[in-house]
Amino acid sequence: MGSFDALNISASGLTAQRVRMDTIAQNLANVNTTRDENGNVFRRKTVLFQTKGYDTFSSILMMSQQDNATDLIGNGVKVTAIVEDHATPLRKVYEPGNPDADEDGYVTQPNINSVTEITNLIDASRAYEANITAFNATKNMLLKGLEVGKG
Repeated sequence: MGSFDALNISASGLTAQRVRMDTIAQNLANVNTTRDENGNVFRRKTVLFQTKGYDTFSSILMMSQQDNATDLIGNGVKVTAIVEDHATPLRKVYEPGNPDADEDGYVTQPNINSVTEITNLIDASRAYEANITAFNATKNMLLKGLEVGKG
């Protein structure tokens, strides 16, 4: 693994966590949105990550059988998709005066829990900070290596 590979891995983590924080912010902004641009109830979105360079678990197993441990070093992370959460049910709130209310007076609202989203935002923020720390540590090691030759 080269020196710049560590910087690239940290940078990929920064990018992935930034997308995650943007998605969480979008969820929080739409916590009371009863209709999206298509007229449907807004659904919570989540970000899916995948390691770069490996497609399947079996491909990792095949590499470990070749006794080349350096091939198993990570290549970072990438965002594979931003998906809607269909597992969590939508909320029903009794608001008979709302124009989006059904015949029983209930408004279907997004499946967004603000506490969960804020907790996820804190988690993403801490992961972002950890990647910055790793990036800066690698950068400082590279700079110290350059100072060795100054004599």
